Amino acid sequence: MGSFSIWHWLIVLVIVMLIFGTKKLRNVGQDLGGAVKGFKDGMKEASADKPAEVEPTQQVSGQTIDVEVKEKTKS
Repeated sequence: MGSFSIWHWLIVLVIVMLIFGTKKLRNVGQDLGGAVKGFKDGMKEASADKPAEVEPTQQVSGQTIDVEVKEKTKS
């Protein structure tokens, strides 16, 4: 099959523009761009805050708790 040529992609673009209209496509693009920008900003803030929020971790010993269910109840 291979990849599509530029003419195939132009025809698909024209059909999409006829179906959705340029205004709706522009709004979708702006919304998507805003979401990506917000995600990047959130990742930058999270990486900047991470060294400040380091808390000592509590070590758990390798104990196994063995229990037996005697009665099953509905919640």
